[in-house]
Amino acid sequence: MNERVGQLASISLDCPDTGQLADFYIQLLGLKEAFASPDRGVVALAGAGPMLTLMRVDNFVAPSWPAGPQRQQMHLDVAVKELEDSTSAAVELGATLAEYQPSPRQWRVLLDPAGHPFCLTAVRPD
Repeated sequence: MNERVGQLASISLDCPDTGQLADFYIQLLGLKEAFASPDRGVVALAGAGPMLTLMRVDNFVAPSWPAGPQRQQMHLDVAVKELEDSTSAAVELGATLAEYQPSPRQWRVLLDPAGHPFCLTAVRPD
């Protein structure tokens, strides 16, 4: 077995407004702001394993899901105890329920305020 070079420190998301997205993920995941650049073009949130870093991009184009010209390149899966109440809570925070739901009994696909797809899931390994 090879020795690792490092460990995952952060997952970064491009967005048009780091403050708006930081507020959303702070409330959705119970995170805390760990770092912000002086112009708040980069905001890092901590409290759930690797940090979630939000990076302002002036020409941001929201991904389209499940298909389209700007396809998603990654998404977050958020573990929840119960899908219905958790979905309602996420929507109250500013998420939008995605029109296409491939497996709604196992995963609920939502879009964050910047349009990134993410899933709520109650699926657990045995």
